[in-house]
Amino acid sequence: MNTGLCHTFLLWVWLTAFAGLPMPAAVALAQPAEAPDTTFDAANRLFEQGKYFEAVAGFESILRSGRASPALYFNLGNAYFKLGEAGRAIAAYRVAARMAPRDPDIAANLEFVRRSVSGGAPPRPGVLTRLVTRLTLDEWAVLTAASLWLWMGALIWQQQVTGPGPASRRLVLFGAIATVLIGTLLAIAWAEVNWQRSVVVIAKEAILRHGPLDESPSLQTLRNGQELRVRDEKDDWLLVSGAARGPGWIKRDQVLAIR
Repeated sequence: MNTGLCHTFLLWVWLTAFAGLPMPAAVALAQPAEAPDTTFDAANRLFEQGKYFEAVAGFESILRSGRASPALYFNLGNAYFKLGEAGRAIAAYRVAARMAPRDPDIAANLEFVRRSVSGGAPPRPGVLTRLVTRLTLDEWAVLTAASLWLWMGALIWQQQVTGPGPASRRLVLFGAIATVLIGTLLAIAWAEVNWQRSVVVIAKEAILRHGPLDESPSLQTLRNGQELRVRDEKDDWLLVSGAARGPGWIKRDQVLAIR
């Protein structure tokens, strides 16, 4: 192997290691095991009979066994919504949407519940958030790996076939830019799932306070289903943002973390 190929191979090893960091989280999230048919079908029958509490218990039992799927979280969200638990329904729909980001039924139900909570159109997420959530972590990882392989192929083609001409340099440069860009989007998507802690209000009414004490002045009252971002925590309190009147402290038992 000549010097150029050695350098190329070492670069590939380094970049593959870098691009592969988020993969364990992606696999755990985006490739869940299928739920057992018998329990799943039984919970669905309970839902159809209007026994929503029992249906929730059935769906939750499947989740406790370590199995999950977009359909399971979708149906769990439907059952919670029928019970009037908008916050828990939103949490379930959001996990389903993370696992199947282009499913129109999940998106429609999530939008419907959000509208019922806010009394109108919910806040629209930023452009970057909408972009990275269009694909699962697995899909971003595959795109990153594909762009990396194409770039490596361009480098090898330049060194072994064409030489460092203008056309091959442009191709290599384009491949490098594409790899860095897609890899950056993968990192953002991974951070969105693993670093950005989101919670949703599950109490009928939750008091957002100026400080982490029951005696602290009230900032505002939040409704069941309000979605928030966690910024800090102290004892039984969470500092959250996303409320209309700015950041504040809320009791931990009044919200549910979105897994």
